[in-house]
Amino acid sequence: MVGVAADPSQAAQLSSAKNPMIKYLLKQRESHARAQDADYSHVFRRKTRFELFRLSAIAMAIEFAYAAETSFVSPILLQIGIDHKHMTMAWGLSPLIGFFVSPLLGSISDRCKLRWGRRRPIITLLSLGIFLGLILVPYGKELGVWLGDVGYNYSTANYGNESSVSAAALLSSEAAPESGASPGNYKFAVILTILGMVLLDFDADTCQTPARTYLLDMCVPEEQPKALTTFTLFAGFGGTIGYAIGGIDWETTHIGNVLGGNIPTVFTLVTIIFVICYLVTVTTFREIPLELIERDELLRPLSCSAIKKELKKNNNAIYYIQENSTLDEQMKAAAVEPIASYQNSRLPAISDKLKRPQDLELQVDDEAPISLRGYLKSIFIMPYSMRMLALTNLFCWMGHVTYCLYFTDFVGEAVFHGDPTAPPNSAPLLLYEEGVRFGCWGMSIYAFSCSIYSMSVTKLMKWFGTKVVYISGMVYYGIGMLILGLWPTKWGVLVFSTSAGILYGTLFTMPFILVANYHAKNCFRVHNGETVPLKQARGLGTDVAIISSMVFIAQLIVSLSVGPLVAWMETTCAILYASTFLSFAAAIAAMFVLYV
Repeated sequence: MVGVAADPSQAAQLSSAKNPMIKYLLKQRESHARAQDADYSHVFRRKTRFELFRLSAIAMAIEFAYAAETSFVSPILLQIGIDHKHMTMAWGLSPLIGFFVSPLLGSISDRCKLRWGRRRPIITLLSLGIFLGLILVPYGKELGVWLGDVGYNYSTANYGNESSVSAAALLSSEAAPESGASPGNYKFAVILTILGMVLLDFDADTCQTPARTYLLDMCVPEEQPKALTTFTLFAGFGGTIGYAIGGIDWETTHIGNVLGGNIPTVFTLVTIIFVICYLVTVTTFREIPLELIERDELLRPLSCSAIKKELKKNNNAIYYIQENSTLDEQMKAAAVEPIASYQNSRLPAISDKLKRPQDLELQVDDEAPISLRGYLKSIFIMPYSMRMLALTNLFCWMGHVTYCLYFTDFVGEAVFHGDPTAPPNSAPLLLYEEGVRFGCWGMSIYAFSCSIYSMSVTKLMKWFGTKVVYISGMVYYGIGMLILGLWPTKWGVLVFSTSAGILYGTLFTMPFILVANYHAKNCFRVHNGETVPLKQARGLGTDVAIISSMVFIAQLIVSLSVGPLVAWMETTCAILYASTFLSFAAAIAAMFVLYV
């Protein structure tokens, strides 16, 4: 149950015009679903553009939360006295939890028997965690003061304009008995902020899976590529606007003065947008309860097994429904006519067509939900092709996570030469805050470029081939980060953030398309130009989960290693050097990936 980008070229094979059996079965299910106590016919019809917008709104909400988190969590932790080493380690808590809990939540979602459905309860639970994280992260310091913390009150500091700070204020702050914040001054604030960070990071990561699954559950097969494209566009739009909100100096505005400064304003706006988008999505369509799906075959999602069963029942004949009468009339009169007879040898071809990248999120009848034991076993026992693809994806995620989590801190320190631990109202702190806001504009460009690239990646694959496109994205990212690390400039922040967007778009398309091809063609190994059958039984959902789980391992490794690396090199440029090395390592590993 992991979200992937769809391949429109493969999805075209499933259009109702070319597959009358699919059209017949969908209309049959739509009529049957309308006759239930609650009308579920929407599950088996095409959706309007506005309905797809509503289903995808949660993607925009999640990316808004991501933008606030990645932009300000690291600066907040540094400002309450946590050094780089321990700050980066704090980021390792969320992936450590997510690596083990995410597959279990996916299994719970598949088995959830609430009348509200299978996906929306999980989305609601995770959204509640995001909401709490959006409260604790910006206000953890104030809550800590209420609980007895002492130290600088950064919420009253003037971050807006360095020229507004008088020389007397600078001298008085430099003469203060305390030279900077320390964790001892913010004991409760550290605990509450890290708790909020873990809730926000873990729930935002995990919520994308049931959100995409809910989207696909509500869409018929032929419109799933369009639905996933809409989902990706909304995610990119949310990231672009979310980071732009962080780049505004809110303290110079009336709303910023009312809400208490830059960080509280950003998180308040993001929280309001998140709640609205969540409500828009979960109220779009009702889900068919699992008990009804298990009891009534005509309420189940259209799958490969359903096609096979219908062909067998009708002596391998595909039927079409006459357009000049209603479905109920045709079903009563059995006014269907065979238009083609399929031999038994054609059944595998139909199965292959159904195994598309966008089907990976759907729970089909012939694949049991993944268990934690099977999930862990499949990690250690993998064919060579899967091991290389997983290793490549791990390096890619490590390089990308390094950029996302620490980029605004790099801009504040290396580009603007600020200091997050400086006293309130001091020039170094003002420069750092200005750099963090400028870094948000760079990440806004990164999110926008990701959206544009995701729309064009399938065309690039047709023109240049999968291997060239896959490796080129990693190489371009590595070169961009290297140049920015060697010459940390403002223009470089804006220009080379596009390379991060291209890498992010690559991460959400290429690996899943390759895994889908492995399973659709049952090709995990090629010897002398011929496919070697795989003796090990592997589940499609399991392999997708393995590839996706690399993000958790990557974030855990990065969180434990980047802090000591920055301390050793004594510059935050080490963040970009690490991204460069990891992206080049990913490109080398990608040369050994099997492309079928």
